Amino acid sequence: MPFDVRDFQAAGDAAPESVRRRRCAVALWLFMVCGMILVMIGLGGATRLTGSGLSIMEWAPFRGTLPPLSEAEWRRLYSLYQQIPQYALLNQGFGLDGFKHIFWLEYFHRLWGRLIGLAFLLPLLGLWWRGAIERRLRGRLLLLFVLGGLQGAVGWFMVASGFFPDSIAVSLYRLVIHLVLALLLYAAVLWTGLTTVQPSPVAAGPPALRRATLACCVLAALTILAGGFVAGLKAGFTYNTFPLMDGRLVPESYAALHPFLRNLTENIAAVQFDHRLLASLTALAVLATVTWGVSHAGPPARRALLALGGVVAVQYALGVATLLAVVPVGLATAHQMVAVLVLTAGLVALHTLRPGGTTWGYMP
Repeated sequence: MPFDVRDFQAAGDAAPESVRRRRCAVALWLFMVCGMILVMIGLGGATRLTGSGLSIMEWAPFRGTLPPLSEAEWRRLYSLYQQIPQYALLNQGFGLDGFKHIFWLEYFHRLWGRLIGLAFLLPLLGLWWRGAIERRLRGRLLLLFVLGGLQGAVGWFMVASGFFPDSIAVSLYRLVIHLVLALLLYAAVLWTGLTTVQPSPVAAGPPALRRATLACCVLAALTILAGGFVAGLKAGFTYNTFPLMDGRLVPESYAALHPFLRNLTENIAAVQFDHRLLASLTALAVLATVTWGVSHAGPPARRALLALGGVVAVQYALGVATLLAVVPVGLATAHQMVAVLVLTAGLVALHTLRPGGTTWGYMP
């Protein structure tokens, strides 16, 4: 018989064992989906870095599930690819074998997106049928499923921008929109899972510590956003020194474009400098917050803050290494994935510090 969590909200951690088991089942499912989205973000980064993202010229959500199964189908897809500017300007004459080399990564990227959809929908229907989904959570989960489908459409919208004349890559702005939507979806699924497994705050920290942790999350998100512009402009392939850029703290060409706001998204020097600056501000903010929080927060929040500090240190080192090594695919992909882990640690820390009165499955 379906249960209504409102009957047990007052009990908090004293909820019946059957309720806790159902909550854990829902939370584990959502955390699994988070892990799949994290892998998807890594696959997206690798696809961009290897120039594979434009290799499939069709958006076929169902028919495209299977790879080419005949030589004729391979040649058909290759002929479609030969019609876009990237082939003529970058890969002309690399043959069917070269096309297959860039095809497979984009294929697995799209296939993984389809698998995420199934991994979300099928357990949702099963848990719903068993009565494990709390009534007021159902609307949110359905919305998350719709957003996941929208992310697929935005992905194709991004890819289609690479078909424009004289274009060998996708639109910078569409790339960033695709990345931002992926992060929003990831964060929403993660927060819902956290609130499912722990409906009531364990021990809220000082309000000022919560605000500081929120500021760290905002800075981390802005740094990832700036990283999207770095990726779109391939800005990491220039100014491969640290901490100076061409012998200067602030590159000489920082404000080369007019009007000035164009520099924030279209100027390689400015975009890379802004990413470095935001990353450094994030690291300093996290260091200050962790130093303060370990002596003012309860054990759960203290552990979460220490994890945040550790993953930020790893991410900063990865960023510097990626830059100095001139953006090798492996390091750059790891850098993108660990960026998501920074956001994850920040959200977990923020969740442990939330005040009382939070209803199950809802943002505080």
